[in-house]
Amino acid sequence: MSRSTLTVRRLGLRDYRATWSAMRRLTDLRDADSDDELWLLQHPRIFTLGQAGRPEHLLAPGEIPVLQTDRGGQVTYHGPGQLVAYLMLDLRRAGIGVKRLVNLLESSVIALLADRGIESAARADAPGVYVDGAKIAAVGLRVRRGCSYHGIALNLDLDLEPFGRINPCGYSGLAVTRLADLVPLPPADRIEWRLAALIAEALGREPIEGAAEIDGAAPGV
Repeated sequence: MSRSTLTVRRLGLRDYRATWSAMRRLTDLRDADSDDELWLLQHPRIFTLGQAGRPEHLLAPGEIPVLQTDRGGQVTYHGPGQLVAYLMLDLRRAGIGVKRLVNLLESSVIALLADRGIESAARADAPGVYVDGAKIAAVGLRVRRGCSYHGIALNLDLDLEPFGRINPCGYSGLAVTRLADLVPLPPADRIEWRLAALIAEALGREPIEGAAEIDGAAPGV
């Protein structure tokens, strides 16, 4: 393990529940010498509620599955066309707290959007990244044993209709946007690696590509 690197796994489409279990397992089994990891992936359609999520924010989920998770925050939607970045980081070893980690993830997305000429910002009252008041990225984290998991989800070209079935992140009428509606969309792999590089840079690390494998979460489901 090198404390100067960040292992990046580009995982494609993965089942949410299996990926969540794999994140928790990694967090439970890691020790002071374990690598920090960043997983980049997409999920099939699903609504997720944070650990304090209120069911009344699910307005009309319909046929889309709903799962209560252990991350922070209220309700959000994941689906194909959304880039999710899960950061498994030993916070004690990195010397940062949860608030700083949230800011780091938001700032990395803001820098990524700036690369495309898009001005965006975070909000103190509602974590995430916004373009002209519309949410383009949502943040939700969990810290256990001094280590983080979950992360940030950036809307690339996913179907936005399901956000109308919820109060996104617990805010009634919150507008949601996606990168494809703002600029021509670059190749997904280029966006993935640029986000990985920005997160690694913010941590003072070098991104190192790891195998596209995680225990218990098969691809393409």
